[in-house]
Amino acid sequence: MADFVNVIGGGLAGSEAAYFLANHGIKVKLYEKRPLVNSPAHNTSLFGELVCSNSLKSQALTNACGLLKEEIKHLDSLIIEAAQTSKIESGDSLDVDRDIFANYITSKIKSHKNIEIINEDVSVLNLNEKTIVCTGPLTSESLVEYISSLVGEKVFHFFDASAPIIKKESIDSSKVFTKSRYDHGEGKYINCPMNKEQYLSFYNELINAKKAHVHSFDTNYFEGCLPIEVIASRGVDTLRFGPLKPVGLENEGKSYYAVVQLRQDDLIGNFYNLLGFQTNLTYGEQKRVFSMIPGLENAKFVRYGTMHRNTFLYSPKMLDDFLRLKKFKNIYIGGQLNGVEGYVESAATGLLAAYYCFADIKKIPIKKLSFYTILGALVNYITHTGVNNFQPMNANFGIIYKASTTPKEEIINRSLTLINDFKKQFI
Repeated sequence: MADFVNVIGGGLAGSEAAYFLANHGIKVKLYEKRPLVNSPAHNTSLFGELVCSNSLKSQALTNACGLLKEEIKHLDSLIIEAAQTSKIESGDSLDVDRDIFANYITSKIKSHKNIEIINEDVSVLNLNEKTIVCTGPLTSESLVEYISSLVGEKVFHFFDASAPIIKKESIDSSKVFTKSRYDHGEGKYINCPMNKEQYLSFYNELINAKKAHVHSFDTNYFEGCLPIEVIASRGVDTLRFGPLKPVGLENEGKSYYAVVQLRQDDLIGNFYNLLGFQTNLTYGEQKRVFSMIPGLENAKFVRYGTMHRNTFLYSPKMLDDFLRLKKFKNIYIGGQLNGVEGYVESAATGLLAAYYCFADIKKIPIKKLSFYTILGALVNYITHTGVNNFQPMNANFGIIYKASTTPKEEIINRSLTLINDFKKQFI
């Protein structure tokens, strides 16, 4: 009888899990509710759709997310493969054309002989079957309630937002300039400079703009991805030290009071997103307020920013070291549902869950991934840290054991050695 695994969810984590298992001879039933059930954040029914930014962050190994990307590249990551085929030149950052990226992943998944795609909104799990749940931050209420009742623990959430995208042809080129901060990289960012008067006018309209209704009495935000209006509400200069920081964006010897950056969103360069402008303003207010930015007076919006609820499990109480439910060892949790935050982090834990599931199926006696790696440290954090006050976590060097006293070069070399040693257990 063929080996068999259910993978629930066709986002980054689910795609990674399904593809790894399928490539290693495991039959996969991949469940995806789209397009049967619409999502408040998705725009397509493609696998691996990027719903917020089109950036996978830094490529530098001296950056924690950059090192994490290199780690999962060594583990044969599908999203890294897809990113390389859809890459937009943007300096140190790995930015992608989101359509090419998602279509690449979708093609790989749909054409694989070992993957059966089932469009269904799963609300109950078969506890006797190997299952990797990768339903992400937009997990349906019914499945959330089921998992919560199954393990006897409350499920939590925070609110996340995406930034608007505009047509390049609608930008007034006479008021903007193209440059990367400190001239790093290819200069693919369009910069909209502001003087003090322009900034203060924009700021005042922003903090008083009408917000879209959120169906919650306790609107919690993830600090790493705050809506721009929330950042602004913390003080008149918070934007100038955050997403509108002018430092390193001097042009022809001239410096500015604040600068709005636009990042290329597609390979051709027709569309640009407003960097750091995640928002919960109403569509009309986005058009009105963001059109106050110099150069964007006649901006044509192809997508407005939106806000959605991100659900996550209380993983230190619910998951073991191998990303399984402590009470139900056939059920693995990959991606943002387990409490990691970010595209790469989500994909990475989906991939790692598939490695662990494969080892269990094949009865391979393996050691868990070392917490001297970024991925291992992330899993160690979500399964052991903050039992009484757990919050989602991005990749960072602070979670690596003794990172503060270890040179970066040593951390990098040790990490990649440990990743390769981990992978050898499966050969």
